[in-house]
Amino acid sequence: MSQLVCFLEEPSAREMLKGLLPKVLPENTYVQYVVFEGKQDLEKRLPKRLKNWQIPDTKFLVLRDQDSGNCKTIKENLVKKCADAGKPQTVVRIACHELESFYLGDLKAVAQAIGPAEVQKMQTKSKFRKPDELANPAEELKKLAPEYQKVSGSRAIGPLLDIQHNTSDSFNILVKAITKLFS
Repeated sequence: MSQLVCFLEEPSAREMLKGLLPKVLPENTYVQYVVFEGKQDLEKRLPKRLKNWQIPDTKFLVLRDQDSGNCKTIKENLVKKCADAGKPQTVVRIACHELESFYLGDLKAVAQAIGPAEVQKMQTKSKFRKPDELANPAEELKKLAPEYQKVSGSRAIGPLLDIQHNTSDSFNILVKAITKLFS
């Protein structure tokens, strides 16, 4: 049995991954989620958690929002923390700018999960063709789908995300990295 441990900055990322990972991982993979209390808590406590991990052959994923920071700097910092903790093979992925970019990249999933149904028609609009470029994806999503709440929305949308046809580059990079980790 394979094991994947996901280090996440917030509960909504866990809920999204619970729905997404069964589509990406081999069937016999055990997934454990370690949710921190925000990005500062993740960055502070991640090295110790990695260093103290005792189960051999565990694969690790760190997922964090970019927010207003520099994506490359954030990733480099997290990769260094993982390497310094003795786990240089840890996959680090950044959601540009926020996790909601993943959802804006698949408005069909949003429409099916929380509605309204006409939201999926917005996918052809230029700003939703490159949702990673939006400064505030959570705000954009709330405008399109007023019923959206971070945790319950992520729980509903996650299983419906299409791993083949999402317009969020950071989502696609995440899926490819997880797939490669277990290939």
